[in-house]
Amino acid sequence: MPGALVKICGLSTPETLAAAVQAGADYVGLVHFEKSPRHLSLAEAARLRSLVPPQVKVVLLVVNLSPATLAEAVREVRPDVVQFHGQETPETLARFHAATGIAAWRALGVRDADSLADAARFDGAADRLLFDAPASGLPGGNGTRFDWDLLKAYKAPTPWGLAGGLTPANVADAIRLTGAPLVDTSSGVESAPGIKDVDKIAAFCKAARL
Repeated sequence: MPGALVKICGLSTPETLAAAVQAGADYVGLVHFEKSPRHLSLAEAARLRSLVPPQVKVVLLVVNLSPATLAEAVREVRPDVVQFHGQETPETLARFHAATGIAAWRALGVRDADSLADAARFDGAADRLLFDAPASGLPGGNGTRFDWDLLKAYKAPTPWGLAGGLTPANVADAIRLTGAPLVDTSSGVESAPGIKDVDKIAAFCKAARL
């Protein structure tokens, strides 16, 4: 099976951003959520965004922002994608995409088969769904995984990706098992919470392409 698209999320320094780009990441994620150890101010996110070459897409992760704050974030950072990681509804995503033309991704915690069935409500509203482990304090970046067997027979019209507990050691198996067209990692390529490891970034991207 061919490798998947790769997103490295929670980048916070020019050095680790450059490592992700050099390793061939398709997407780089910038987190704007104050409770996260990977949080960037809008000014910090904008500075990193300016370093990203055109062939790599920038994903801005947000959680339950007000419409005005979200509009400000989009103006400042100019992301290619906004990843909604809170309780945002399909209507919120549809309105955002219609108003901005920017791709809207929705992260969803997966507990069981019913969670996947519930994802259908985002068909036509989200440009991509990210299936993640259920939130536990922080929405993502917790290093935990869900039962990937749930995705073995998953078919839906909305493009999707796999997140939650992915590391250089298990990402190839995860792709083979689930057929994930995109894989997303954050804590799986860190040496400590919020501290990315350039060697792990390179190893993850390589493993995801095998």
